[in-house]
Amino acid sequence: MKGLRKFLDRNERHFLRGGKLEKFGALYEMVDTFLYSPSAVTRTAPHVRDAIDLKRVMIAVWIAVMPCAFIGMFNVGFQANSAMATMGIEQIEGFRGSLLALFGAGNNPDSWWDNLLLGASYWLPIYLVTFIVGGIWEVIFAIVRGHEVNEGFFVTSILFSLTLPPTIPLWQVALGISFGVVIGKEVFGGTGKNFLNPALTGRAFLFFAYPAEISGNAVWTAVDGYTGATPLTLAAEGGIDAVQAAGFEWSQAFFGFIPGSIGETSALACLFGAAMLLYTKIASWRIMAGVLVGMVGMTWLFNLIGSDTNPLFAMPWYWHLVLGGYMFALVYMATDPVSAAMTNTGKWIYGALIGLMVVMIRVINPAFPEGMMLAVLFGNLFAPVIDWFVVQSNIRRRAQRNV
Repeated sequence: MKGLRKFLDRNERHFLRGGKLEKFGALYEMVDTFLYSPSAVTRTAPHVRDAIDLKRVMIAVWIAVMPCAFIGMFNVGFQANSAMATMGIEQIEGFRGSLLALFGAGNNPDSWWDNLLLGASYWLPIYLVTFIVGGIWEVIFAIVRGHEVNEGFFVTSILFSLTLPPTIPLWQVALGISFGVVIGKEVFGGTGKNFLNPALTGRAFLFFAYPAEISGNAVWTAVDGYTGATPLTLAAEGGIDAVQAAGFEWSQAFFGFIPGSIGETSALACLFGAAMLLYTKIASWRIMAGVLVGMVGMTWLFNLIGSDTNPLFAMPWYWHLVLGGYMFALVYMATDPVSAAMTNTGKWIYGALIGLMVVMIRVINPAFPEGMMLAVLFGNLFAPVIDWFVVQSNIRRRAQRNV
């Protein structure tokens, strides 16, 4: 490692202002600060002292998402292998079949290795395309603006890839992350200045631009010709009775062994991520609690009102908790420190607004049974307004005390 440090130090002058590679200074800084802690420190007061910087915050969030990624890969393979067994297909064809054979795997749904490897063959190409295309946009904007490549893309890239179905075409993945990074973040000035979550912005673009590849019953299980509704879609059509009649129990949804987006099915994995984010104080517990309180309150209200034609009015809150992308967005999306509310009171209001909206969208508008994506983006739009009213309220209260 000393040799690498010397190599970087020896070539740094070329990337500094006036150097022959000045335009690529952002790339040098990205590699240098990824491998080593930055040497620049604040030496005079006043300043905030902390043992962690933005780069380490983003890496911590990236690690916190890993449980969702691994269970998601396993579940993608499990759903596909189970469907193949049902259809009488013994082995998947194409490069995935060759890949499985290379690593001594098959298509046995009872084998964790077979399931994990098959799921990885679907998720890793999606993540790779997301990382490369989104990373290129990040570097281009950093070079043009003459600032550093921001580490926030590490988080955006993995969150975006985990919100997609395993069957989505890779060219649509490239379009989606391009829209999320450029329109959702860079046009507003980059990380810290965007008011929408970039990963959800990219997913929303794909949802409305290419609905056939990101919704419906044919995209959640990676087997050609196989169709199967997600439990949330079944609930919208026939309530919890329809979900259980299809063979899905609450525990399956909690552990994540149901059809759905790659990394969004396991509430348990999300809880592991939440524990790490709360322990490191990276995510706000007020926002998480607000989203939960808002969801439970709105669900109880709909349960009380009831409906003879809409079975989702009767769905209990603990089913909302484990279906769709509710837990994934609660832990990783709603708590985005850039696009969320920043005041303590505002975080409660912001979280509760998302919780209310997700149930309203799911129950009242059957065209969008998922709901959580739109609810978080809706909350992002109102976060600055919420903070403004909270601050103004504090100013008025203090002014009244001094009259």
